[in-house]
Amino acid sequence: MRIYTKTGDDGTSSLYTGERRPKSDVTFQALGDVDELNSALGVARAAFALEKAEQSSFQEHQEQLESIQSRLLDAGSAIATPQDSASEAQLSRAAFDTSSASELEEWLDHWQEQLPPLTNFILPSGGSAACALHMARTICRRAERSVMPLASSGATDKAVGVYLNRLSDYLFVLARAVAQQSGEREVIYKKKS
Repeated sequence: MRIYTKTGDDGTSSLYTGERRPKSDVTFQALGDVDELNSALGVARAAFALEKAEQSSFQEHQEQLESIQSRLLDAGSAIATPQDSASEAQLSRAAFDTSSASELEEWLDHWQEQLPPLTNFILPSGGSAACALHMARTICRRAERSVMPLASSGATDKAVGVYLNRLSDYLFVLARAVAQQSGEREVIYKKKS
């Protein structure tokens, strides 16, 4: 099977429903942002190998991030299946699991409990993996901004937007936890005097 189909050479691409839209369509912007986020999480997972801490201490992080990467593919499926033009069968196959945000909340609470209270703004810092997670967090915020208009208009499942909102919080807390576990210093923001 060839990877290239040449069907997009005219500047259009196909949704899950078979509908073709311009590649500049907001749906493809959202899909691209979610895909970029997924790749950034792959980079973050790879960055764990660069950390000083024992690799096994990051096993739980790796497993959670791998699960999140799969949920992001689920989110992409939901985004690529417009609710106003998809069949019931297509919507059923592409439905986003609403319990996914709750799972993130449990993980977020777990890592938050192990961290010192945050009393200042911090700069993205704390070692390679923590910085990669901070980068993924900013990409996640962009993906959320791309998805929310689709969710608000009913074009995609609102649960996708909720998930991305919760995910950015999770990535912030996880970045802090990884910095702490790596013995790396978080850099405090200092206002210019």
